[in-house]
Amino acid sequence: MTTAPCWARVTGPLAPYAQGFRAELERQGYTPLSAAVQVRLMAHLDRWLSREGLDIAGLTPARVEEYFAERRAGGYVGERTVRALRPLLGYLQQLDVLPVFAPPVPTTPVDQLLARYRGYLIVERGLSENTVELNLRLAGPFLRERADTRAGRLDLGALTGTEVNAFVVTVSRRRPGSVKRTVTALRSLLVFLHVTGLLDRPLAAAVPSPPGWTQTGLPKALSDDQVAALLACCDRTTPTGRRDFAILTLLARLGLRVGEVAALTLQDIDWRRGELTVHGKGNRRDRLPLPADVGEPIVDYLRHGRPTMALDRAVFQRAQAPYRGLTSVGVSTLVEVAGRRAGLGTIGAHRLRHSAATAMLRHGGSLAEIGQTLRHTRAATTAIYAKVDERALRTLARPWPVDTPGGAS
Repeated sequence: MTTAPCWARVTGPLAPYAQGFRAELERQGYTPLSAAVQVRLMAHLDRWLSREGLDIAGLTPARVEEYFAERRAGGYVGERTVRALRPLLGYLQQLDVLPVFAPPVPTTPVDQLLARYRGYLIVERGLSENTVELNLRLAGPFLRERADTRAGRLDLGALTGTEVNAFVVTVSRRRPGSVKRTVTALRSLLVFLHVTGLLDRPLAAAVPSPPGWTQTGLPKALSDDQVAALLACCDRTTPTGRRDFAILTLLARLGLRVGEVAALTLQDIDWRRGELTVHGKGNRRDRLPLPADVGEPIVDYLRHGRPTMALDRAVFQRAQAPYRGLTSVGVSTLVEVAGRRAGLGTIGAHRLRHSAATAMLRHGGSLAEIGQTLRHTRAATTAIYAKVDERALRTLARPWPVDTPGGAS
């Protein structure tokens, strides 16, 4: 028995848009109960606008923040941040009754420089948005420590290698787990500062490398039985199970990264040629063959699982409205959930990439072929799989000395 939702009444400045908003939520695939939650939030905001003497033009970013601050202070346990209002604000912006507000203009010297650095990473380096945001988050503190907040300026002309070293040492003590990635971001920032003329000498080489050794471990691949258990735990009678099975098959058979799975769109699949276009690191685009056992689960999901009301062209969609493409985090999460459901514990999605490589190696694939399939830019990255090639390693092993009559062992 389905519970009928209770629709809140909207009688203030947002009243002319209430019916249209309900229709839009239905078009996007919201369930009646979920849509009722959105309309209830709309009604609460509507009453707040009336009390404040505001019309729809009063929904500025500052006013919206003020509304949610008051909502939180009132003890509400749900819909407490601006994110909850995105469906309504997006709908009003589509109607052109509410402007699309631009992000705040950087005002401090550090924020202005970071904005320029962002543009450099996107345009000159071709990095993804996630990588850009991570670089900004890790390199930003280095600039802020050198800003003169009272004078409102940032002077990098006297920057020395000693200061660079001191910053890395401080990070290694406070956050030892993130020091390697911080070093990478700091070197990138110093290169940017030099090529743009803000530093008269290159200081990237002055960034110390944290201690570490490469190629010391073995790839943590799953066995064939573990991969089979992971796939078998998906309930393929449900849309979500069909989606998860197709994603896990892509990860385990072709070794795709989570970001590459999330970025896959309908036009990236050439069914006639049996090929897949993969959007990889550094804006690379590679074409891979699409084996039948990988294509069939995708077809099953597209025919019987993918929402018909999807809002974009991403192949793999969220399981709940609004139906938009899965993010990289979403792909990683479903792998972890599937691992626990299969009794394998928490499994990172990258282990399936290792599993694909080791499976190819067991079936006679060469390191060069594995590197091409995984789209490694350097042969050294693929070399780690040489350590799990037992057949090749046996030819290098010397026979164990045995006791001989009258001789030493």
